Amino acid sequence: MVNDKAAFADEVSYDESLDDQPTDEQLDETVANLEDRGFEVVVVDDAEDALAQLQSRIPDGASVMNGHSTTLEEIGFDDYLSEGDHDWENLHAEIFGIDDDAERATARREAQTADYFLGGVNAVAESGELVAADASGSRIGAYPFAAENLLLVTGTNKIVDDLDAALDRVENVAYPLEDARAQEVYGAGSVVAKQLIYRYENTEGRTTVVLIRGEFGY
Repeated sequence: MVNDKAAFADEVSYDESLDDQPTDEQLDETVANLEDRGFEVVVVDDAEDALAQLQSRIPDGASVMNGHSTTLEEIGFDDYLSEGDHDWENLHAEIFGIDDDAERATARREAQTADYFLGGVNAVAESGELVAADASGSRIGAYPFAAENLLLVTGTNKIVDDLDAALDRVENVAYPLEDARAQEVYGAGSVVAKQLIYRYENTEGRTTVVLIRGEFGY
């Protein structure tokens, strides 16, 4: 399945100024502002360290669900969840092992309340807000409340100046690239149908943001 940005970046017009790497000062300011808003933040140097962070934060016996995330695929989490040596309850595998459409849809809704839900975001404002969008809402539905614990993984290329720029990034970077991916994989385009602006986390320790130095995801 084709998911990486390189497969589409040369053919898709998008605002590359909203996909640059931050300076060290901008990264530090972003981390401080995220923490002020109640998010736990971990900065790692590469995909291997990001995967290790996720592995270390999910205890044995926990139920685990993930929304679609190119970043999770890039760091190897999807493969580890399906094939790795862990003692988690893999809700994703259980759901997509169900043949009945209605039963599977019900199970997907119930999985929003997993002990640990993992996903990504489409933009991170230096001012501390997170922005994520979906066509269906099956990913971001768990983010505000449903999941007991939330682990969000994103590349530092998604850091932009402020909330306005974060919203612009969704429309002018994430959407055109995801639309091209959807056309290739599903034979139909995508749409920014449901969007979350995650301004604060009020439950201490619930939401962790793993920032990976480098370019990951859309």
